[in-house]
Amino acid sequence: MIERFGTSPGRVLARVLLLALGIAVAGSAGAADPPLQGVVNVNTASLEELQLLPGIGETRARAIVAQREQSGGFRSVDELVAVKGIGDKALERLRPFVTTKGKTTASLE
Repeated sequence: MIERFGTSPGRVLARVLLLALGIAVAGSAGAADPPLQGVVNVNTASLEELQLLPGIGETRARAIVAQREQSGGFRSVDELVAVKGIGDKALERLRPFVTTKGKTTASLE
């Protein structure tokens, strides 16, 4: 049937893959983290406040709380890499929004 319309199976597969990629990209466009204003103090923030941070869901927020309890708090933002799931890239994404001193002032725009 594919050949009847003058399209090779390879071209059909390529079109299907491109269509699927387009759907995946369009579907993830709205999944981006909302813009955050202010900072989150990782030493005093609640689970809900930690989840305001980009890329931080409930599981990672719980890991941050566990790490701060185990270590007696974070002396530096750089110590967040000790949290499971936070590597160098994630730390750089978080850096503008986290602090170890002062109040949590974060809010979503």
